[in-house]
Amino acid sequence: MADPALPVPRRRRRGRPSGGATDARERILDAAVAEFEAHGYDAATIRSIAARADVDPALVHHYFGSKADLFTAVIDAPMQPARFLPEILDGDLDGAGERLVRFLLDLWEQPDFRRRGIAVMRAMMGSKRTANILVGFVSREILRRITTRLGGGDDARRRAGLVASQIVGLIVTRYVIELPPIAEATPDEVVAAVGPTLQRYLTGDLEG
Repeated sequence: MADPALPVPRRRRRGRPSGGATDARERILDAAVAEFEAHGYDAATIRSIAARADVDPALVHHYFGSKADLFTAVIDAPMQPARFLPEILDGDLDGAGERLVRFLLDLWEQPDFRRRGIAVMRAMMGSKRTANILVGFVSREILRRITTRLGGGDDARRRAGLVASQIVGLIVTRYVIELPPIAEATPDEVVAAVGPTLQRYLTGDLEG
């Protein structure tokens, strides 16, 4: 019989982290990157991600909900458009194209970011479902912000779409398929070559 003087231990709800599991969320994100990279979005499962992170699958659901929500978190965690886009787009738009290219290269040249970004891009190219998730993310977090900064309307949406297409093309050719002329160029060379194109999309004559 239990001693009534002793406190009765509270049962921890299944899937909730213990006091020592403060790094569980990051472990899950890292495991998701590895699973998406190794197996693609469709073959990766919450169970396999949980096993790689050494957590209960219920903990993955606790932090992220569905696999689609987890994939969105994998995209959002390193990029955080709400943080970097205002720095690039606020104030005078002159030079914003170069600033945007340089910022993206600074991110993608970091090994940890590049690994996560490549996993996302490969998962996207291998699954229509992940492509739709990424399109939704880019539309909501990036295109909308650029469109708003350019004043809204059809012309602004067109310009934002062109900017996004250039950025995605640069990332794929330099970091995912590593096309030699682009992959071997220095960041300064890429900024000098691509920055003016983005600047024209943002503020220049699109008909010229």
